[in-house]
Amino acid sequence: MPLVSIRHRTTYRYRNPVGFGEHRVMYRPLESFDQRIVEASLQVGPEPAMLRHVQEASGATVAVARFDARADRLSFESQVTLDHAPETAFELEGEAATIGVSAFAYDPEEAADLARAMVRQHADAGEVEAWARRFVRPVGRTRLSTLLSDMTHGLRGEFTYATRLEGAPQTPAETLARRAGSCRDFAVLMAEATRSLGLAARFTSGYVYSGSQKAGRTGGGHTHAWVRVYVPGCGWTDFDPTNGIVGGHDLVRVAEVVNPRAAVPLHGAWSGLRSDFLGMDVDVDVKVCEAAQPAAELRVAHGR
Repeated sequence: MPLVSIRHRTTYRYRNPVGFGEHRVMYRPLESFDQRIVEASLQVGPEPAMLRHVQEASGATVAVARFDARADRLSFESQVTLDHAPETAFELEGEAATIGVSAFAYDPEEAADLARAMVRQHADAGEVEAWARRFVRPVGRTRLSTLLSDMTHGLRGEFTYATRLEGAPQTPAETLARRAGSCRDFAVLMAEATRSLGLAARFTSGYVYSGSQKAGRTGGGHTHAWVRVYVPGCGWTDFDPTNGIVGGHDLVRVAEVVNPRAAVPLHGAWSGLRSDFLGMDVDVDVKVCEAAQPAAELRVAHGR
């Protein structure tokens, strides 16, 4: 259970003082059984007239900043210490977690809750499902753990990674045609491929780090993207096709959404001349501090 230190700083530079509209900052990791915030702070300059935190529909925490002063520089710096304790994937995979020649079918009660994450987001000519079907046995049934692991490693091995920090993700068909893309492009492709097989998937945004010197993860230095798929018995499970990671090791979640547009780390408005904008600098540093100490045993009644 390592303690992970996350520093995320974004700075906008302007030639002359400009005015600022509302800015929304999505840097704070989600809290769950496997990732617990020990300490967190957000420094904003110039000092905002108002700074509030809200929880969005997806569950992500967003800081909302409003300003009444002009400045030639705007910066947001988040510092988080996180107790990260991911568990091994697929230990609870049941007998029902298999797929055949037909689309996968969840239990009706689960399907009702997962419905939105199962809906295809991009139209294509059938090439995405055809690619996904490569990882399903032509005869008999395939375990979801095998299918999803093979798809994760297949995407990593067959496609070329390229950093691209701006603009919308490519469509899955574009990524298939180009055989190349960013972590966001790979996440969108894998999410859509698993949906084409009847599975529920979410685009996941956050941070990646190297839990060991041998790991050498791709996607550090800025935010990272991967996919989570709902596996019966196991729940939402992480798959990072950029690095070939199966399970949540070395991945810190900030947002889980159906549409990547709902997981933009920072956006806002400013007023001034177009020529005033000089540039934006982003610096993300994620490192392991030390192993977290086990929590002291609490003798409490669990019933409420």
